Amino acid sequence: MMHEVSAALTAFTGRFIAASQQECGDYPASSALYGIPSPCIVRSDGERVYWQPQPVAVAENLDAVARALDIQLHPDVAPFYTSQYAADMRARFDDVLMDVVQVWSEDDFVRLQENLIGHLVTQRRLKLPPTLFLATTDSELELISLCNLSGEVLLEQFGSRQRTVIAPSLAAFLSALQPVVAC
Repeated sequence: MMHEVSAALTAFTGRFIAASQQECGDYPASSALYGIPSPCIVRSDGERVYWQPQPVAVAENLDAVARALDIQLHPDVAPFYTSQYAADMRARFDDVLMDVVQVWSEDDFVRLQENLIGHLVTQRRLKLPPTLFLATTDSELELISLCNLSGEVLLEQFGSRQRTVIAPSLAAFLSALQPVVAC
């Protein structure tokens, strides 16, 4: 049975792909990922890659992150990062614009784990409750994260205790996201 977070992520990704095809007449495109190998690439045009999500081919997990910090990760974070390969996707939640972080390839998964470890180490050093980032916002000081203790989705001020609950769960958050595409 598919985890509810995987199902909600798949549904959001489907909405994102459909919006791209409706508004742009094509798969989503990324110039930032041009030249970076991924199983997601449908084609490239010399400036951008066009992509579609692909299932993760090998069984990926976040055990290295948990071991590095000797913590247990919230069970919702693994299916979020290990269900599919995809490019980051622009979205709106209420009035917050964001880029939902995704894993582009196996190599990118290694980078993601390193970034999660760095994020958690910084929080531990600052004596903050642990969170796991999910999306970046247009503000360099705010991010969307998963509270590792409660499973709530937060709008978080980086490096501070200022956190606002914006969704009761990751599945609810993903279900409420609206895709934002640019052609």
